[in-house]
Amino acid sequence: MTDDAAVAREPLIVLERLTKRYGTIIALDGVNAIVDGQVIGLLGPNGAGKSTLLKALLGLIPYQGRARVLGLDAAEHGTSIRDRVGYMPEQEAFLAGMNAVEQCTYAGELSGLPRTEAMQRAHAALYYAGLEEKRYQPIDGYSTGMKQRVKLAQALVHDPEILFLDEPTNGLDPRSRDEMLELITELPGRRNCAIVLSTHLLPDVERICDQAVIMHKGRVRFVGTIDELRGARGSTALAIELKADAAQLAEVLTAAGATCAVDSAVTLTVTLPAGSTTQLVFRHARDAGLQVRSIGVHRQTVEAAFLRVIGDESAQVAP
Repeated sequence: MTDDAAVAREPLIVLERLTKRYGTIIALDGVNAIVDGQVIGLLGPNGAGKSTLLKALLGLIPYQGRARVLGLDAAEHGTSIRDRVGYMPEQEAFLAGMNAVEQCTYAGELSGLPRTEAMQRAHAALYYAGLEEKRYQPIDGYSTGMKQRVKLAQALVHDPEILFLDEPTNGLDPRSRDEMLELITELPGRRNCAIVLSTHLLPDVERICDQAVIMHKGRVRFVGTIDELRGARGSTALAIELKADAAQLAEVLTAAGATCAVDSAVTLTVTLPAGSTTQLVFRHARDAGLQVRSIGVHRQTVEAAFLRVIGDESAQVAP
């Protein structure tokens, strides 16, 4: 077995007791996590530690503990990691007076590409980002949406294996936001890369991500798939659809000891009493003359699941 083969089988990111302090402020508080997947949503309110985590993973800041990216230790091999990872920062970091081609070419050269190859890749990345017609215009005059596209292009220019995207839809109008999310969605298939999408916009994660990492107050509160997050592992809540009269079924099931929430005229969410099965639902629906169309496990929205996770101060899913 070669060393390269062993590294290739490692998860994208491994964190062990990762800690970062700024004076008395603890930005990362002993984080443990194994993160893998194709499109990973890094979630958390502002100040949760998301941007600090990305900078640590890129080897840009000192820290305590361990952080591995693509099998490489970020403290020791930051340069090698940055050669294989593309970073789209939240804040603008453009050089004054440059146009998009110059900016992306410069980013490619910083990644170790010869100038000619860097320029060729800059044109290709800007074309992918939808800026081919305006790539020679000064970035200073770009709209917010165009600047976000330049940041995406410069992160792509060296053909990375992972993209770290820090709040890529911030400040965008609805149309530009949709277009940016479409570009991100296509990246794994077209560029053969994984994506870590750092954001506080939960609809973006629900729309395009297959994995989630939730951070709160410098700690990881959840790591897993979106289905696991929404499914509230261990939940006994049921989503029930009727032909009509959900409120009537809720009334009779409540009398039988269930906890019910009527969601619409034909749907309700039910938590059965301990030891009961769905036969309780069918029996009471039959006695009430109601027709049950479907019963399934209740799945929360990502927003509801997120609020549940960060609301539990004791929750931390770690390997």
